[in-house]
Amino acid sequence: MKQTAKETAVVTPTARVTAARLAIRAARPRRLTNTLLWAAQIPLAAVFVVFGTRHLTAGGILTVAGTAELAGAIGLLTPWLAGLAAAGLAAVMAGATIINATVLHHTTYGSLVGMTALLGAVCSLLAYARRQQIKAVAAAIRR
Repeated sequence: MKQTAKETAVVTPTARVTAARLAIRAARPRRLTNTLLWAAQIPLAAVFVVFGTRHLTAGGILTVAGTAELAGAIGLLTPWLAGLAAAGLAAVMAGATIINATVLHHTTYGSLVGMTALLGAVCSLLAYARRQQIKAVAAAIRR
């Protein structure tokens, strides 16, 4: 079959989604690394569910933080969103660490600086380990 220069390929939305899923799946880390990452993500998601539900009931700006933490916990348990969720939670924990260290340092929440810094560091490591998946998701969104 001969192709001419005027022929163009038709790319359907279904083909784009399939290509994006294959790219994200190909960007997964090796099997052992992936298992270790999931072993860290599942308890981390449980921690964020607990803190997120506590923050939701507190009211005010903590409701926004609680919503972000719950969304991040759901994202950590979603295979193709895990890297983005970890990056988002790292940003939330960086903000929480700064607020706890500067604004709330004389209250009971001021003692949580170490914990929020540790959670932020773990989320940063997870995001770094899943950086190829983050790049694949970003490429799939741009298509």
